Amino acid sequence: MSNDEIFAAAYREHYWAVSRYVARRLDGRTGEVEEVVAEVFTVAWRRRAELPHTPLPWLYGVARNCLSNAVRGRGRHRRLLDRLGNDHAAHGRHLTSGPEAEPPGGWVHEALARLSGKDQEVLRLTAWEELGVDELAVALGCGSRAAAMRLHRARARLRAEIDRMRHPAATAPHTARRTRNPAATTPAKEHGHG
Repeated sequence: MSNDEIFAAAYREHYWAVSRYVARRLDGRTGEVEEVVAEVFTVAWRRRAELPHTPLPWLYGVARNCLSNAVRGRGRHRRLLDRLGNDHAAHGRHLTSGPEAEPPGGWVHEALARLSGKDQEVLRLTAWEELGVDELAVALGCGSRAAAMRLHRARARLRAEIDRMRHPAATAPHTARRTRNPAATTPAKEHGHG
């Protein structure tokens, strides 16, 4: 099979998986999703001679880089709008939502959002994209052992965040002890002065 045929097969087989990957990370902003997916496959076309036998994890790695570029570009755009005074807040368009608008499992997303971007990506690649450790390593551009360790640490941090959310008072005793009146807990010393 020629490189062109290999690319065409990868495109047909993995277009929707890459689209879902990007859409989940851009909260479904259709225009931006299409742009990023087009960029992913443009890069894949240019590098079609390098496409691995199992291209999906590699395509996810390319998509991660394209998403990073898109996020940086969006940040530059937002800063420009802020300088021009043309943001949504300046025009009084505020979006509010009530408690009933919280999506199912919102607390999991909240805990996930508290993690670093790298931890979030490792967990999303394994949960949403259903990658195994070897595929995760390809997507992250590291070895299998490093990928397994990153996954283990990310899961532990997520567990800790969920525990913190479930038991917010768990960290409070430390601060409560420090703020207690020291005279009430420490007996007065007698010095024998009369």
